[in-house]
Amino acid sequence: MRGTPCSSRGIVIGMPAKPLFVAALLSVAAAPTALAAPSIALAGRATVMKDLSACRSIADPTARLDCYDKATDALEQAEAKGDVVVVDRAQARAARRQAFGFNLSALSVFDRALANDEVNSLTATVADAYRNADDRWIVVLDSGARWRQIDDQTLSRPPHPGSRVKIRHGTLGSYVMNVDDQPYIKVHRDD
Repeated sequence: MRGTPCSSRGIVIGMPAKPLFVAALLSVAAAPTALAAPSIALAGRATVMKDLSACRSIADPTARLDCYDKATDALEQAEAKGDVVVVDRAQARAARRQAFGFNLSALSVFDRALANDEVNSLTATVADAYRNADDRWIVVLDSGARWRQIDDQTLSRPPHPGSRVKIRHGTLGSYVMNVDDQPYIKVHRDD
């Protein structure tokens, strides 16, 4: 749908020619279900979006405009109440980046908008780094994410504020971190 007029008030709901549209439409009422069984709760589109799309099939222009008016009002009300959330690609990317390293399968709704390589690794700057009681590194990124070393690998140059790190998926659900182009160390995201 591109620039489809939706009401006499001049509201336009559409998407640009290149699909920048990522709408993750989440039902707040289904949120507990989404965490328990995301494949069920997140399957398909929200009813308010289905109703809006259905308006396109109405041949009579007056009836179609009336349908769009009612459907956009319902969508706006659902969004205002928090029953529906609409995000664009940049917001989806930011959410994925912020959650990188956590097992949040409910965020799979963002996968439609993002290429796999956009969420399989993270490049960041170290804000703080120190050793814990086990003499392993704790690395705090500029985003506030805290990563803990979980192997015994040693680094020839310790991480420090300003160090560049690259974190990517390892094997069996693990993560590895490269600090200033040194060999990878195994890490776990704590917060």
